[in-house]
Order: sequence, then C-alpha cells, then structure tokens
Amino acid sequence: MVAARITVNGKETRISPAPAHTTVLDFLRERGLTGTKEGCAEGECGACSVLVARPGVDRPTDWVAVNACLVPVAALDGQEVVTSEGLATAGASGTPAVLHPVQEEMAVRGGSQCGFCTPGFICSMASEFYRPDRCAHADPADGSVPAEGSGSEHGPNGFDLHALSGNLCRCTGYRPIRDAAYAVGMPTEDDPLAQRRDQSPPGPAATAYTQDDSAFLRPGTLADAVRLLRERPDAVVVAGSTDWGVEVNIRSRRANCVVAVDRLPELRGLHVGSDHIEIGAAQTLTEIERRLGGAVPLLAELFPQFASRLIRNSATLGGNLGTGSPIGDSPPVLLALEASLVLADADGEREVALCDYFTGYRQSVRLPGELIRAVRVPLPLSPVTAFHKIAKRRFDDISSVAVAFALDIEDGTVRKARIGLGGVAATPIRALATEAALEGEPWTERTAEAAARVLRAEGTPMDDHRASAGYRTAMLGQSLLKLYARTTEAVPS
Repeated sequence: MVAARITVNGKETRISPAPAHTTVLDFLRERGLTGTKEGCAEGECGACSVLVARPGVDRPTDWVAVNACLVPVAALDGQEVVTSEGLATAGASGTPAVLHPVQEEMAVRGGSQCGFCTPGFICSMASEFYRPDRCAHADPADGSVPAEGSGSEHGPNGFDLHALSGNLCRCTGYRPIRDAAYAVGMPTEDDPLAQRRDQSPPGPAATAYTQDDSAFLRPGTLADAVRLLRERPDAVVVAGSTDWGVEVNIRSRRANCVVAVDRLPELRGLHVGSDHIEIGAAQTLTEIERRLGGAVPLLAELFPQFASRLIRNSATLGGNLGTGSPIGDSPPVLLALEASLVLADADGEREVALCDYFTGYRQSVRLPGELIRAVRVPLPLSPVTAFHKIAKRRFDDISSVAVAFALDIEDGTVRKARIGLGGVAATPIRALATEAALEGEPWTERTAEAAARVLRAEGTPMDDHRASAGYRTAMLGQSLLKLYARTTEAVPS
C-alpha cells in the first residue's frame, strides 16, 4: 500500500513518522507552518483553521475551512491542504509575495492586532471568498456595509458573516474584521485556487497507517468497513472527528485502532424519493444544508444554530447520533421529523425508528460492529415546524434545552403533533404526553397553555452549570407558547 501522504500548499509530504493520533495542527506546526495556532484545542476558537479541497456541491471542488486541531492528519491521506502561508502568491525573484485579497483587506482595514487569531480568520474568510454561489448585490468598493440593527449578516459582496462564527478574536474587535470581509471582491480568472475548483478533488484513499502500535484505517467500501469492525471491536469509529478530536486533545485519550468512515461512498448519498428522504450518515452538515436547499425547513432552521460553520464543515449526522449525547442538537429535530436510522453490519442492514434508538445515557440499540449508514426522513413533511435552542450564546454553544416541533394543523385543529426534546433527560426524547394533549384539539391559546403545562412536566431535567432544572422546565413550556404566538400573529396588510 502507498505510504500515507498529504499535500500542503502544493507540496506533497509523507505523514510518517507522526503518531497515529497526531492532529493536522501539530503536524503543520512541526513543519514550520506556525500560522496555524492552537487556541482552545476543541474547535471553538478557529485559530487553527485551514482549507481542505473537498468534493463540491456546486462545482467539482470546494475549498472548505476546518479545525486543524480536531482532524487527525492521517484522515487527510491523499488530500490537499492550504494554510494561511499558502494563500499568498509568490512574487518574482527578489520581490515579496503578493498578498491574497483576503489578507490584503485584513491588513488595510486594521483587522489584526496581536495577530494570534488572524491566520485562522483569514482561512475561514478564504473559504467563504471561494464559495461558488457567493454573488455581489452591490459594489463593495464603496465601503458600504449593512446598517447596524438591520438584521442582515450578508455583506454587499454576498459574504455570509456566519462563515466566521467559529472564529474568536480577543483584542482586535470584530468591526474591522467584518469590514474586511465585506470589502473583498470576487476571485479573478487567474486566481489559482479559484481555478482549482473546476478540477475534481483527490479521491478517497484507502488508508492503513500504523505507527507505534496504533493504527488509523480508512476502508475503501462499506463492506470492508463492517468486516473490519467485526474483526476489531475495540476500534473507535470517526467521521469528522469533531467529538473524538476533543477527547484526544483535552482528555488525552488514545485508541489502538481508529476507523474512518467519512469518505465511504455508501454513506455519502442524498436521495429524495416519493415517501422519504435518505441522507448519508457521513455527509457533513454543510453539505446536507446546501444540497437540501431548504427542502426540509426544520433542518434548515437547525443548521445555523448547530455549533459553527467550521464545525459543520466536518460534523455529520451519523456522528452526532452515534455519540448518543442527550444534548446533541440534531436528535430533537430528527425525532420531530419521525426519522429512522439505517444500521449496517457484516450481516446486512436494519432500519430502526429514532424514537426507539436511544436506550440510556450515551447508549443505544446499535450493536458492536454496526454503523449508521443513513438517516431517513418520511414524507410528506408537517407544515408547521420550529426549532428552539436555548443556550447562553446565540451561536456556537451547547444547548441548555433544545425543542423541535412538527405539527399538522388543518381547519384550526391539530391533527398531528411530534415534539423532540434535548437536554431534559438522559437521552433525547419525544414529548409523548404533550403530543397527545395537542392532537385533536383546536389550535387556540387555551390549548397551547394547557399543553405547555404538560410539556413542562416532560423529561427529568437536572441542575448543572448550564441551567437549573427549574429553568429548563420553564423553557419547555415557554417554547410551545412561543410557537403558538408565531403561528397566530397577524400578517401585516
């Protein structure tokens, strides 16, 4: 088998002798690319952001920003990475390099003070700079930006400020960084990274990287993966590594065997049928968001509130469900959508309703050797939906309480109600008693208030550093009243 290699800023290099648990961040810094910084080591600050060439949604290749502190370098075997150092264009002999447009705007608009966070901001901004469907709706040269309080988070150049939601700056202040983001133009025709988007990214490399008795393995097919998991029941399965990477960095966990499933073709499909939508478990949340294009409104409401764009560029539904966390953001939404999971092992596949999947704290019916292959959402969708995430920060935070609603209301009567809850029990749960209290009743304030009292009693919320049990209980009831108010407020004439 070919030795594991990674292309960094156009130069191919062997991954060996890096230990199998080595992150992309450490690998780069050990080779002198110190623009990539370690700030938090858990994917919250973005100082480690780099660009990776990934299969595109609208073009053959997308330049995707990821947290280098979370991704094992072996996971990028055969792939291409660009760091902040690689964005500038080399000048002629004896002349300085030509700054990338993003770097230029950050410099001239005062977007950097101490400089620690700047390379990470620049890589995240560059990913948005190269987003294929970004288009200007005004001339950014005049320096115009959306008015304060306008609610807009897109610049006149089409730059989505949420692309920077996973990057933190502690000294510069965000205004000049925003100004720089809103001032960049569009890629020129001779921009090499823009041209690269029209070529296919490197294909998945079957990887068997072993160092110091630890192995990182990437099977080529689903059949190979489930066979390997049967042989290695001790293996840790990863996709985007947004959860496992934290375990490695913060808790110093190590695994004798890590099996990556993020590039398995069988886990990367998205099919819209007549009676259901099937979403591959290894597609990133960003890919799902862009490929669905709002076709599932409840998922469309979830995505912007799920961590940050940097995390969504790596995180998967399969990973979020596989960890079994009671505070994961996707389970309440998928419970409200009545989703089911397709589980695969060496003996075949089975389908399990998500409401029957969780059995205890971080426990499920998934058997050793089984993978989540896909998530199925039945059609048609309920027309009245909402996702309420209660957290201390508006974005990039862990839920204190998460509530998802999916209601069918016909002729003023609730015909069907599905409610998913997170953060109020040892597992994500359906609010079955509240659903029963709503179904068959008129959608009135009286019904909503009565059902809200039932909803407050659902689950077994606890006190912790994020919220008290009493607060969680209050938020459950309030979320239903908020939904009622939103669905019945007068439409302006």
